[in-house]
Amino acid sequence: MAAKQDRKQEILAALATMLETGPGQRITTARLASEVGVSEAALYRHFPSKAKMFEGLIDFTEDAILSRINQILENEKDTVTRCEMIVRLVLTFVARNPGITRILTGDALLGEHERLRGRVLGIFEKVEANLKQVLRERRLREQVRGGLDEGMLANLVMAYADGKITQFVRSEFKRSPTEHFDEQWQTIAQQLLS
Repeated sequence: MAAKQDRKQEILAALATMLETGPGQRITTARLASEVGVSEAALYRHFPSKAKMFEGLIDFTEDAILSRINQILENEKDTVTRCEMIVRLVLTFVARNPGITRILTGDALLGEHERLRGRVLGIFEKVEANLKQVLRERRLREQVRGGLDEGMLANLVMAYADGKITQFVRSEFKRSPTEHFDEQWQTIAQQLLS
């Protein structure tokens, strides 16, 4: 059983590496099998389809990001710090996982099953919902009046993150999504969250 899990992880790691090193190239199961050093039939023993392989990477991403967001929400109480940590988490995850980032932007999912794009959208919607909840709690806790609607503000913060992620992919992973984050976040926090 452990060997089967190891092989699954090896396949997913190879897929992520291929996504990183071959921007714009379609990944076939034949190429992936060759990269892993197994037959295509062996790939299909672990994953019934290429879509399931992509889903494995999406599951990993969702678990990694959302579990860490839960830790942030549990351990940090300051609204601005929570928002900063959530956005930094997403951008740092992306910087460390460039191949998966191509999935998150949809670049690697062209021609793949529509359900995969829906799963990716769900991750971003959950992150945005967490930001919205953090901002809503602030309004209730601190009796803050006026300002932008929490949903609109959460969406604006996500648009910033999404732009940094897209820029990273477009630069073929040369321009880090965390580049200038500290300075940019100060401006965002001062202008929007204060």
